[in-house]
Amino acid sequence: MLRLTWVQPEDLIAHELHQATLDGREPSAIAARWRAAGGQQAPLRAGASPTPASRYLRQLAEDLLDELADLPSNLADAEPTDLNRIKASCPEWPHPSAGRRAPTPAHLEAAWLGRAAGCLLGKPVEKLPLDGIRQLAAATGNWPLTTYFTAKGVPEDLLIAYPWNRRSAPTSLAENIDGMPEDDDLNYPLLNLLLLQRHGRTFTPTDAARLWLDELPAGRTFTAERLAYRNLLTGLEPPHTARHRNPFREWIGALIRADLHGWTNPGDPAAAAEQAHRDATLTHTANGVYAAMFIAAVIATAATGTHDIHACLRTGLTVVPPRSRLAAAIHHAVQLAHEHDDFTTVVDKLHATYAATHHWVHAIPNTALITAALTHADGDFTGSICRAVSGGWDTDSNGATAGSIAALLAGTPAALPDRWTAPLKNRLATSVGDFNGTGFDTLAQLTHQEATRP
Repeated sequence: MLRLTWVQPEDLIAHELHQATLDGREPSAIAARWRAAGGQQAPLRAGASPTPASRYLRQLAEDLLDELADLPSNLADAEPTDLNRIKASCPEWPHPSAGRRAPTPAHLEAAWLGRAAGCLLGKPVEKLPLDGIRQLAAATGNWPLTTYFTAKGVPEDLLIAYPWNRRSAPTSLAENIDGMPEDDDLNYPLLNLLLLQRHGRTFTPTDAARLWLDELPAGRTFTAERLAYRNLLTGLEPPHTARHRNPFREWIGALIRADLHGWTNPGDPAAAAEQAHRDATLTHTANGVYAAMFIAAVIATAATGTHDIHACLRTGLTVVPPRSRLAAAIHHAVQLAHEHDDFTTVVDKLHATYAATHHWVHAIPNTALITAALTHADGDFTGSICRAVSGGWDTDSNGATAGSIAALLAGTPAALPDRWTAPLKNRLATSVGDFNGTGFDTLAQLTHQEATRP
């Protein structure tokens, strides 16, 4: 039986009911109708429930999805998606720094390597609960985290209780790493490199959509990206692709696509954020978009050669609507990181705040965790990726973003510890375009060309 993940209406409706609660709509009456008809909750970690719903329940789910979309939100004014309204709500919207200077190829190679290493660190424990991550690492003397996970020495009963991510373990445990395996957290930066090569910085969401249809296999998409892809195939155009029956539009997908926008706009966080907005609105709305803009602005600031992660994060906040839930989460994360010497305490408090109310792939808690990790580690590369992954939730995505930023601050590949970069073997696997097997040094040169394009 083929159960396509992230697209079944009977699974989407429960996610959308939860999303409506978060974004200021009142879904209780619709939720009661769904429960009365026998509708189930959304799968906690998988993308599809194990058995198909009846034709009646599936049709009801589709109708209720449309009804939920029409509900008014009491957060609409504080959390716009339109760029002009976002800018109007941000009183400290940034200006370009004087004498824009592109990062060197060495800076960009470090950033690509950092993104890959952080992603690879998080891959085997993706989807695992926090306690499982801690126990697996501690069983091999790797807690607090300092290097890649290994299965060597882990008791069998612990592996049964907390199995490694089945798709990732064969290529991402320390004993198995042989170059950087394919991952969506690297596929999307590659796609955005193609996007800039073909259309430049003035690309439109429609340009991005066409590129996806040409270059991105549908099976390599997840959550909001998969639904936007489906919406494109049914004839919808951006930004409606982000909104139509897409309960994942505030999840992390747009954030993981933001790096290229920052790398290619050094010293101009506003331009980076605007570029990220055009990309993000293909698939996301509101806080899902702000997360991408925030990361792009942070990276654009880091790409100037600064080593001050705290200044980078403060600049990133200037492109986030200050009354939004994401802005509150970022402020909270920074405060926790400054208040507690032990990062485990920071993580526990973040989970106490968000775990019961937000999916593990939602942009708000994951952006908060990335921010807390970078702040607590003072931008140090190893400290940042290990803290980001040790915090759970979307471990590979968080490790990738923290690694990209911290490596850019470090400045050169030589500044990154060899234990992280040597296993990558300067080789990236991907299904995107002609990039399979490409080296990170080559990717840095290609990115530098886009960063210096007039």
